[in-house]
Amino acid sequence: MISQLNLEQVNAFVADDPVRPHITATERTDPGRAVYALYEDKYAEFDEPDEDVKAIICVAYTNQVPTNEQELRLYTQQACQDGQHGNIAVFYTVWSYSKGAGRDIILQTARMIKEQQPHIERMVTLSPLTEMAEKFHLRNGASLLDRYSDCQNFEYPM
Repeated sequence: MISQLNLEQVNAFVADDPVRPHITATERTDPGRAVYALYEDKYAEFDEPDEDVKAIICVAYTNQVPTNEQELRLYTQQACQDGQHGNIAVFYTVWSYSKGAGRDIILQTARMIKEQQPHIERMVTLSPLTEMAEKFHLRNGASLLDRYSDCQNFEYPM
């Protein structure tokens, strides 16, 4: 079960982010941003599960593919002005608490976004320049878009 987290809930998990712990909970929940948690399916009957988080993913909505965190911030702000919504979902950090949950949260979040936000045209990542990140995304169906000085982008099929 995927559930969007509020600011208070995000605060409880920010320190666990292995890639971007410096991004505050406030920034992660600003307009044009969302944080989702993957819970055990046994919590599907509850509106707000509060335990057994399997994974966390942070998403920003932009109209351009960012190549670094500064562009991510700028493009999110530009895409979400005057009630507008970006047409690109950018998965900019993901971490898991159980084996296989990182894969599950990416694929389930992508499916949810496709169903609930038909204006989204692309799903990309802003990933660290690590072999682990590269193998993870390629193994889960993404293709490499490009590499830059401090990150790389992958694109998941719509």
